[in-house]
Amino acid sequence: MQESMILAWIGVGAGIVALLFALATMASVLKESMGTPKMKEISEAIQEGAMAFLNRQYKTLIPFALIIFVLLLFYQFSFAVSFLVGAVCSAIAGYIGMNSTTKANARTTEAARSSGLSKALTISFRAGAVMGLSVAGLGLLGVSSLFLIFKSATVINSFAFGASAIAFFARVGGGIYTKAADVGADLVGKVEAGIPEDDPRNPATIADNVGDNVGDTAGMGADLFESYAATTIAGMILGNSLFGIKGALFPLAVGAIGIIASIVGTFFVRTSENGNPQTALNIGLWSTNLMTAVGVYFLSAWTFPGLLGQGITLAIIVGLIVNVAVGILTEYYTANNKKPVMAIAEASKTGAATNIIQGLAVGLESVFAPMLVFALAIWIAFWAASWAGPQFAIFGIAMAAMGMLSTSGFVVAMDSFGPVADNAGGIAEMAGLEKEVRIITDKLDAVGNTTAAIAKGFAIGSAALTALALFQAYIDEVTRSVALQDAGVVTKITEHGKEIWTLVVNLNDPMVIIGLFIGGAVPFLVAALTMKAVGEAAFGMVNEVRRQFREIPGIMEGTGKPDYARCVSIATGAAISKMIAPGILAVGVPLVVGFGLGAKSLAGFLSGMTVTGVLLALFLANAGGAWDNAKKWIEAGNLGGKKIDGEPNPIHQAAVIGDTVGDPCKDTSGPAMNPLIKVAGTIALIIGPMLFK
Repeated sequence: MQESMILAWIGVGAGIVALLFALATMASVLKESMGTPKMKEISEAIQEGAMAFLNRQYKTLIPFALIIFVLLLFYQFSFAVSFLVGAVCSAIAGYIGMNSTTKANARTTEAARSSGLSKALTISFRAGAVMGLSVAGLGLLGVSSLFLIFKSATVINSFAFGASAIAFFARVGGGIYTKAADVGADLVGKVEAGIPEDDPRNPATIADNVGDNVGDTAGMGADLFESYAATTIAGMILGNSLFGIKGALFPLAVGAIGIIASIVGTFFVRTSENGNPQTALNIGLWSTNLMTAVGVYFLSAWTFPGLLGQGITLAIIVGLIVNVAVGILTEYYTANNKKPVMAIAEASKTGAATNIIQGLAVGLESVFAPMLVFALAIWIAFWAASWAGPQFAIFGIAMAAMGMLSTSGFVVAMDSFGPVADNAGGIAEMAGLEKEVRIITDKLDAVGNTTAAIAKGFAIGSAALTALALFQAYIDEVTRSVALQDAGVVTKITEHGKEIWTLVVNLNDPMVIIGLFIGGAVPFLVAALTMKAVGEAAFGMVNEVRRQFREIPGIMEGTGKPDYARCVSIATGAAISKMIAPGILAVGVPLVVGFGLGAKSLAGFLSGMTVTGVLLALFLANAGGAWDNAKKWIEAGNLGGKKIDGEPNPIHQAAVIGDTVGDPCKDTSGPAMNPLIKVAGTIALIIGPMLFK
């Protein structure tokens, strides 16, 4: 027991190392110059808006979190404490990341102006690394510390629930904010007024730049923070059931290896002035995956000697391979130099309708290949872990998920680099810097769009594998809770010559089918609510931008100053008010199904929600990303570019409309699916044993 607990202390140590490295990296970024007074002014306005949104969002969530905390307190003190710690850690990660990216944007612009591409990449990626390593460090530190205190993986599952609840609101609220601002800025500024993106005459441009950080930094960070926590805890529960304390702590050691590999991987992200930043980031990611695989090989051989250790190693490596495979597939369907995106651009020749039709087709097609990858990964992980005995097979799936999430520190760093590069370009435009500066920031921004799409694919893949691990942990917890109480719920079966109790999820059981249908429908309802929320919030933003163009004298001539703060306030208010309904739905429906229909219906509910949630997430994210890059491909000068003979190019205008339709798909409704799935799984784990008391 004491020897095995060393792994928990290793988890604590690795978490602390990650946070210290993030702090040192942040200090190195802050030493850099912010450039001209105008650049500093714009950067501070973006930071002020971003922090104002976060403060208001978390203040709104405090009563919600306290209500859940009190309810859990009546059930069990340790559950309540773990929930609160998870919620607080998620919020802290959001603050750290937002502070880092919003303070690095002008510094990246100045690096591009004074030094060139190499230094601009270094600063922007370091800022992203602060967020990535804070997410992984806080996740591993929180789970490891709580396990050392409470000695139970089941008890600390509410840490994942706290993280999931906050993540859902962060994802939905951030998505509504960023797309309300983006749609308002694009429809009025680019389409109606015919001015460039990030033009300082556009009243929504500061809100738009704030939104980049709110969505892709705080939102994605919270999303993967909860995935990290939920996957680790689900693996600990299953490991404890099979192997005792060493099985419970093995996922913590895997997480520690991933953190160290991610830290080392950041040093591989380097490029020359004529180099490709995407190649530099890919080298860092591949190096991180390779170091993690080597470390896991030795860890597994030490913890589980023989065939079992080899099988678990292969399962974890499968998770790492899924990282790369999903990234490649996502890049194929969303990169602006690939056939699917070019087909959407070509379809824009005949108008917005054909652009949208082609984009929908690309999104639908993009679902199939990743699902095959997930299915193959699940099968290989299941098969590999069964080498030492079929009873170990399910642990292999949990470890594949853990392998995928172990490199979260680096993947989140790649994602958070994107908003920094995007903001840097906006600052260059608004500050009136030389064209050469914008060329460098646009090069980084283009890479940032690809890394954002890859990170979205990573988040969806991790959600799928995490949901499966949570489902198996739920079955395990329910079985152990009622095996001696209710033989009508769990059944004794003979498996591989051994009699065991299990919760049988039988598709011939009408209660399972009922849960399956309800679970399958909920993602569509949440997608509808979030899509409508963006539309309604964007309506208010569009009207405000139009009003300012109409009422502020000299705004188009550059002599009148837009009211940026008003647009930031409108986007913030709309996001906060409209995130509540989807959040209540996400938390409430699993409770109603569980307590109202029972454990079998809740198992069906989890199955239905996982399948349709993952499919919807892939479709919405890839369609939106493809629409976005089709527009950018045209803006790069293809098919006539933005203007032909000084007049707006109708092909570009059609692509802008397609991109506007895709914005809430890829940045609001699609990303909302990931925390939705995991919120249900973590709630089910908590209430499973309660259903029979």
